[in-house]
Amino acid sequence: MKYSKIPVAQSIVALCVSKKIKHVVISPGSRNAPLTIGFTHHPEIKAYSIVDERCAAFFALGMAQQLQQAVALVCTSGSALLNYYPAVAEAFYSDIPLVVISADRPIERIDIGDGQTIRQKNVFENHILYSANLYSEIVLENTSADKKLQQKQFESQKHNEREINLALNKALEGKGPVHINVPFYEPLYDMVEKASVNPLQILPEIRERDYSEKELSAYAEIWNKAKRKIVIVGVAQPNVLEQKFLDFLAQDESVLVLTETTSNLNHPEIFTRIDTLIGPVERSEDAAKQFEALRPDILLSFGGMIVSKKIKSFLRNFQPEHHWHVDPKKAYNTFFCLNKHFETSINSFFRKFHPLLEKGNSDYASHWKNIRKKRQERHDLYVQEIQYSDFKAMQAIVPTVPKKYNVQLGNSATVRYAQLFKWDESQKLFCNRGTSGIDGSVSTAVGAALINEDPTLLICGDLSFFYDSNGLWNNYIPKNFRIIVLNNEGGGIFRILPGNKNTENFDTYFETIHQMNTKPVCELYDIEYLSAKNSEEISEALHGFYEVSEKPKLLEIFTPRQINDEVLLEYFSFMKS
Repeated sequence: MKYSKIPVAQSIVALCVSKKIKHVVISPGSRNAPLTIGFTHHPEIKAYSIVDERCAAFFALGMAQQLQQAVALVCTSGSALLNYYPAVAEAFYSDIPLVVISADRPIERIDIGDGQTIRQKNVFENHILYSANLYSEIVLENTSADKKLQQKQFESQKHNEREINLALNKALEGKGPVHINVPFYEPLYDMVEKASVNPLQILPEIRERDYSEKELSAYAEIWNKAKRKIVIVGVAQPNVLEQKFLDFLAQDESVLVLTETTSNLNHPEIFTRIDTLIGPVERSEDAAKQFEALRPDILLSFGGMIVSKKIKSFLRNFQPEHHWHVDPKKAYNTFFCLNKHFETSINSFFRKFHPLLEKGNSDYASHWKNIRKKRQERHDLYVQEIQYSDFKAMQAIVPTVPKKYNVQLGNSATVRYAQLFKWDESQKLFCNRGTSGIDGSVSTAVGAALINEDPTLLICGDLSFFYDSNGLWNNYIPKNFRIIVLNNEGGGIFRILPGNKNTENFDTYFETIHQMNTKPVCELYDIEYLSAKNSEEISEALHGFYEVSEKPKLLEIFTPRQINDEVLLEYFSFMKS
């Protein structure tokens, strides 16, 4: 086995391996050569080479999202590191463990006009769990007689080992991104057959707060007295809540369980399409009266970000008396009324809370379930009548997605359309909702597809796809990877939002109209290309789209730019009747 000759590089690789980090995404460079040598020669590491650092970071994020384990990133010095920032921010807000390892120039080379040097120390300061700034090491030969120099090298090595341990442990304990910045002196490419270090190992401490019955009894008393309770679930990994707890909540007549597609929870009694419940109320003449009837006494939330602006608006204007949030790390005050944060996982919470609960005696759930049934009838009528549009395209897409598919959703309009349809319970849905950006949709999906045994489908808009099309510039795309691009010739989400539409200023600076298509991109990356311009062509294209093939496939669906917003906004008016 080969090692870099530089001790700190050996320590980083050894400690990553000791903490079960098995996947490392490397972007080519020279200053990071010691790390590249170490990781690529280690038999327990699977290394990947991706040139574009921004794509590499989201690729790693997609892998970590699926593995629920830390994935490492390695880059050279200079602006390469800055390209990681969008994915680092996403990992920070989505609780995904990313280990960023950046090579740097020695500190005396910074700000003197030397090439490829920037201030890398603490560069992710506002969106990182830990920043380890290591000391650079001069490789000493065993024959060196300078005792003071040897002592300095020893102290430097021990500092570095401790910092590496602390950073890696924080990623594992806190489930988020960390940054290890390591300056290297030249020469960078020297290798040895035997490691010269045996780094100190500090074990991570993964602990979870455990609430006692005494601590929870007062909250259980409030819960049992309340007649109207809402449980709302944001972005979550599949099956984040044990089935017996979900069954209990879903079958309690005083509880409404509201989830989104990205919550990955399924039960016939829960409300999976929040906007179809809230949207029609907003447009009703007696909206205030209906919202007052929906206002909960208690709101219990868990999971990550909420997509629906409608539920946020409702709960901010019709606030519950009690809002409790359950999460080991974060206490999001999304609705401006949070008064209790239970710092534990949702299952640990309910294991102690559930035995204290009684099922409520109320007509709260049955009332809104009757309304939901009527909404579904109106939904079925509407999708039969509407003209060809993004909405119509999504109606055609969702029922055809095979069972057990992993679906990666682009942000903006795509994830919002996805909330309006019923997905199969065997499917798992993901979206980068930590920062809700469009910048890494393709790369994240490719990373997720590589790791997942089940096939992956990415559904995204045209701007999301073009923005991150470099995410296809790698050798790791599975043959069963599928992409559907909804091309409405611009940023369709901005037509849905309030604004002065159909003006030159709007077209150019908000919607960003274009006439591009994805076919040249598919030709560049050897992806099978299909297209559709109406419902009949969509149906024809989807027939066989998911069948086994020798290369990935992309279906581009063109929709009318100026109709999509009208069809969506009219949907909620139609639903209220």
